[in-house]
Amino acid sequence: MRAHEAGALHSDIGNRGPAWLRTPVDVNALVPQLWPRTATRAADGALAIGGLGVREIAAEFGTPVYVLDEDDLRSRCRDFRAAFADADVYYAGKAFLCRAVVRMIAEEGLYLDVCTGGELATALSAGMPPERIGFHGNNKSVAELTRALDAGVGRIVLDSFTEIDRLTALARERGVRPGVLIRVTVGVEAHTHEFIATAHEDQKFGFSLAGGAAAAAAFKILDDDVLDLRGLHSHIGSQIFDANGFEVSARRVLALQAQIRDARGVELPELDLGGGFGIAYTTQDDPSSPQELAKRLRKIVDGECAAERLAVPRLSIEPGRAIVGPAVFTLYEVGTVKDVDGIRTYVSVDGGMSDNIRTALYDASYSATLASRASAAPPLLARVVGKHCESGDIVVKDEFLPADVQPGDLVAVPGTGAYCRSMASNYNHVPRPPVVAVRDGRARLIVRRETEEDLLALDVG
Repeated sequence: MRAHEAGALHSDIGNRGPAWLRTPVDVNALVPQLWPRTATRAADGALAIGGLGVREIAAEFGTPVYVLDEDDLRSRCRDFRAAFADADVYYAGKAFLCRAVVRMIAEEGLYLDVCTGGELATALSAGMPPERIGFHGNNKSVAELTRALDAGVGRIVLDSFTEIDRLTALARERGVRPGVLIRVTVGVEAHTHEFIATAHEDQKFGFSLAGGAAAAAAFKILDDDVLDLRGLHSHIGSQIFDANGFEVSARRVLALQAQIRDARGVELPELDLGGGFGIAYTTQDDPSSPQELAKRLRKIVDGECAAERLAVPRLSIEPGRAIVGPAVFTLYEVGTVKDVDGIRTYVSVDGGMSDNIRTALYDASYSATLASRASAAPPLLARVVGKHCESGDIVVKDEFLPADVQPGDLVAVPGTGAYCRSMASNYNHVPRPPVVAVRDGRARLIVRRETEEDLLALDVG
């Protein structure tokens, strides 16, 4: 049984926790699939990453802080590249993007997917070759499309007839022929949270397959003969553990490929099946390896192409969370520990929903560990909460921490590389935390901490 984004149902009774959460034999143990690959307990019992202890990281950079294991991120890039050696692997920048990460994924041979002008600007400023950039988005402005054309972005994923007309006019003006894909809404709803299931019909992305809009878009682009239609694109959701959705999606998209061939005599050379591959946030999650994903997706595509008598197109995928998610944890300092009448113990940390909105937004589940020391105390079921003025400001809904957890301790939450810093906010006027990359016993700042001066600089009233 594989878990999905919404997680298991949680009891309202604080001293029981969810059914899948087991009392640990050793509350200090690190569950390997939850942590970056270099995470260990040092001789003093403190968590260490890349050979550097978290107490040293906290002393130099403060808390909260996102800690990125650079070797872990790079190794996951290499794993995907090796598994999909005959395909193009686009890192989905929306998961987390900064110039240092752009350089890392470029050095590891990956492509990059962006979906806004700001992400494109970050990619270009970091030196990402523009021909290795894909540009997504359901409402790309004229200015964004113009910048993409002028930079020489390798492919643009088209999302509406308005956008087709917009890009066609710009391309004619410049005398260029950009490579484009059509985003197809295939009517597959992945086993995921409702708000991030992106392939069913009632949503803002793409051209409907069932209604005929996707075919009409393809015919329009081919008939206009201004844009270079390279293929079709499908994305069925996020935090997906079951490949069955990809099988249905590929079957429907390739049926459209065959329809285009039969109507216009053109076999499109590319197929992008998107991303959304799940990671382990808790012990209930069982993600597939890149090798397993590659084997399954190739089998699906090869089989469907044979059935439709199509040449096998060049495959693209877009892992974001699966690369950066497990490579990062967030380090907090405990401020208060509060037992509420034996119902629940609340461990309050110095961050919260401003640095990780996913628990509140998606009902996402996370894990945590006491990071600054080892403890011989028995396990205590606790709820890790933030400092914001919201009762829903929860970081980890249920987790076993040592019963002697106390103010001043450091607590680490793994799996926070994706959609935490990228969705962070200044709620309650809290400055966003920094991102620190660690490798070979050394830490370097790659995104600095915001300051109160930063907040006030935008307040021009």
